[in-house]
Amino acid sequence: MSPEELRALKAELAQFHRVSNAVPVAMAYYERDGYVCRYANEGYAQMFGLNQQSILGRSVAQIIGEPAARQIQPQVDQVLSTLEAVRYERQLPGADGQARFIEVHLLPHTDDAGDAVGAFVLIADITRHRRAEAALRDSEERLAKFMNASAEGIVFHRGGIITDVNPPLLQLLGHALQDLVGRPALDFVAPDVRPQVADVMAAGEEIRYDTALVHRDGSRLPVEFIVRTMLVPGPGQTLEQQRMTIVRDIRPRLEAQARIHHLAHHDALTGLPNRIAFTDRANELLARARAEGRPLALLFLDLDHFKRVNDSLGHPVGDMLLQTVAGRITTTLREADLVSRFGGDEFVLLLHGEASEAAVAEVAARLLAAVAEPLDVEGRSISVTPSIGVALFPAHGNSAADLIKHADTAMYRAKARGRAGYEFFHPQMAEAARAELAMESRLLQAVRDGEFVLHYQPQLRVSDGALVGVEALIRWDHPEQGLVGPDDFMPLAEARRLTLPIGQWVLGTALAQAQRWHQSGLLRVAVAVNVSPLQFRSPGFLASIEDALADAGATGQLLELEITERMLMQDTAEVLPVLNRLRAMGVRVAVDDFGTGYTSLRNLQRLPLDRLKIDRGFVAGLPDDGGSVAIVQSIIQLGRGLGLQVLAEGVATAAQRDLLLAQGCDLQQGHLALAPQSAQVFEAWLRARPVRPSWPSSSAAPSPAG
Repeated sequence: MSPEELRALKAELAQFHRVSNAVPVAMAYYERDGYVCRYANEGYAQMFGLNQQSILGRSVAQIIGEPAARQIQPQVDQVLSTLEAVRYERQLPGADGQARFIEVHLLPHTDDAGDAVGAFVLIADITRHRRAEAALRDSEERLAKFMNASAEGIVFHRGGIITDVNPPLLQLLGHALQDLVGRPALDFVAPDVRPQVADVMAAGEEIRYDTALVHRDGSRLPVEFIVRTMLVPGPGQTLEQQRMTIVRDIRPRLEAQARIHHLAHHDALTGLPNRIAFTDRANELLARARAEGRPLALLFLDLDHFKRVNDSLGHPVGDMLLQTVAGRITTTLREADLVSRFGGDEFVLLLHGEASEAAVAEVAARLLAAVAEPLDVEGRSISVTPSIGVALFPAHGNSAADLIKHADTAMYRAKARGRAGYEFFHPQMAEAARAELAMESRLLQAVRDGEFVLHYQPQLRVSDGALVGVEALIRWDHPEQGLVGPDDFMPLAEARRLTLPIGQWVLGTALAQAQRWHQSGLLRVAVAVNVSPLQFRSPGFLASIEDALADAGATGQLLELEITERMLMQDTAEVLPVLNRLRAMGVRVAVDDFGTGYTSLRNLQRLPLDRLKIDRGFVAGLPDDGGSVAIVQSIIQLGRGLGLQVLAEGVATAAQRDLLLAQGCDLQQGHLALAPQSAQVFEAWLRARPVRPSWPSSSAAPSPAG
């Protein structure tokens, strides 16, 4: 061999060594005689604790050990005898004490005669793959255990075809496992919602939404889907998407919502539609009557001297009388006519069909006679008479609100004329409107002259009487009439946009007073202030809160705002940013008079609220009125489910407090603790309040300290 050929050969050998040491595979060559290693790359030598020089000339047994050599001998014999490549896997002890998994390929080496003279060994470290497979199997086992342990239905599907279902879902659908696996998931979705579910599947969304399935018997099952996407091994160990859907039976939730909806739209005592439900339905009927050119009649019925019944015979007798009156009104009218209890002893009726003045007068006369029929209560005959006001559509108004207002005006004219009669509205009754105008003028003067004062009432924890808050309540210190409650002037103030300056005064005054009490150590709780719808909707509302806090030198934690359900019924896109900003300021938000309106349960769940205040009208019926108890229970349970505190307003007796305590109500407010008082009287109450309150029993009179 020439020097040039020798140099070329050496270069090729060097190149071969570089390549063999660079590949991520351990390589070696053993000759058949004695199974002696004649070549090994660095990876192979290091795998067994040797180097490329020290490994040469050693036998298989010397390199990998006698036990391992005996273990692989069958594979070695096979490759040398069959002259075919052999593949097998085995474990090696790792340097960290954990087993490593290797994949071994034995390749025969033959001479020119075709006889085996040795074997090439190629080893790949597959530890990571095997551990990943073990982890996947472990994950699948855990998932299988979770599926079987979960009380909720779970279904897996790939490409829309069901691959697995857990027992709770089988029980929900009434099917066996073999009925579902391999079937399209959409086969079990209610037909009317299949397009929606198909769109979610096609988009691969991870989403939570309400839909419906079909039971084996064909009945519809309202459910909630919680959909997630998972990556699982497919053919050839490629990863494929698999969808997991948690299926929740929402029938109990829908039934509860329906009950709450009914309670929110119906009077608890009589079962008649309440004011909100009546107004909504009346406007629908008015729109239809307007389109068809038909007249309607609205009657406003108020019982004469009903307060005397409550005062002399008690509220249970009064409630019984109201229920009887409701039944008599309903019986007197036709089934198509609309009857509502607006509250107290007020009933509003909308008559269909013939609505001429003569026909309506006949109905009013029948109502007068039916309601006035004596009622036997505990051996005593009692009766009340109604006063009825009538407004005709379209002559006296085009909306339910206008007709109610004019019928109410006519009803007061009937009372002024001796009661127990009826009056039709006519334009001459505008005197009431002029009186309202005079009231508005006087109210404007009160705003200018600062004739308002604040009274304060404590909010206590039901369980132990601890003071948890204070509500600031406005009063008009009228020069002639004395203290006037907000119910007598705030509706007019809201209608005339006067609640903006009044509300800002209340906010600033209440915060300043609370800050003084805080600094003196008398008070460590927030002050609650009512916010009118006009305030809440005003563009400068949030700025006004910030200004009031800054002027008082107070933080947001000192303030709680009370808003009504009607405000929550606005567009959530408008309400949510305001509530989020208030929460960022540290201001708490309570829903006042909860239960008198109807708030979307979805809104309650989504909005950042802190407290629900049960309307005093429901609390007044406790503990004897079953309807009031049912409403209060529902609101408390709803509050718990949403993580909100629940406060009962108007708690006047220990019996009411005891029932609220038993139902798990958090907070109470009312005359049982303390009637609303001036700042001076309330401060004296704070100073005299015992450190550890003690509750009076249901039969004892409440102490001034609450």
